[in-house]
Amino acid sequence: MSDKSKSHGRLSISTSFKPRELVTHNPRLAGVWTARIITLFPDAFPGVLGESLTGKALKDGKWQLETTNLRDFGLTKHRNVDDTPAGGGAGMVLRPDVLGPAIEHTMRGARGNWPLVYLSPRGRRFDQKMARAWSQADGVTMLCGRFEGVDQRVLDHYNIQEVSLGDFVLTGGEIAAQAMIDASVRLLPSVLGNADSIEEESHSNGLLEHPQYTKPAEWQGRKIPDVLMSGHHGNIEKWRREMAEEITKARRPDMWATFKGDKDR
Repeated sequence: MSDKSKSHGRLSISTSFKPRELVTHNPRLAGVWTARIITLFPDAFPGVLGESLTGKALKDGKWQLETTNLRDFGLTKHRNVDDTPAGGGAGMVLRPDVLGPAIEHTMRGARGNWPLVYLSPRGRRFDQKMARAWSQADGVTMLCGRFEGVDQRVLDHYNIQEVSLGDFVLTGGEIAAQAMIDASVRLLPSVLGNADSIEEESHSNGLLEHPQYTKPAEWQGRKIPDVLMSGHHGNIEKWRREMAEEITKARRPDMWATFKGDKDR
């Protein structure tokens, strides 16, 4: 299938089914939400972000993805980016004299509300509230760590926010970055295409989502709850709310406590 040109103001981009072309071969589009990634593995992107709704939105210029190869800022002929920890210990640490120039290069032209984050297991846990805040920003820059982490002076100098995908450790930040970008991009206007769907999802209103059903009406001896087949929208909405509360209370008592606290204020 041949490439087709799509106009965005004075700029033109070419859609392609080659994943890397979605990242590196399109010009910057003014005013478009952009994710900038600093990584040792730029070929990991767009990854799953190039598929489904996020991939289509990327091709259509509704958001942009840019990668900075940290290795390009490496030192000596071997492009070294890390060194041993000060004070001794296992592993290697990403050097500040490599990270600094990479960050400066990546952040050029970033204007307005533009979070700069480091994907770190010791950071604040990523959640729907943060995804919504990022989607309302002008863009986000993510530093994907490797090895034992990054020199603390870099985090302090650039006032970088540390963010964690969860209470576990990955070999690097690339997978976490893709998950966080996906959660943010789908909240951009016109990407998902159904605002009601977003509002009813888990975490959007402080509760987990209610159970979902579809055809056939009976499967393996299990029927769709009668209330959902009644056509009474008020009863259906009440049932869904009750189910959401029950599931949240049983599975996420921490969320339930927060929800009740907010509700009682």
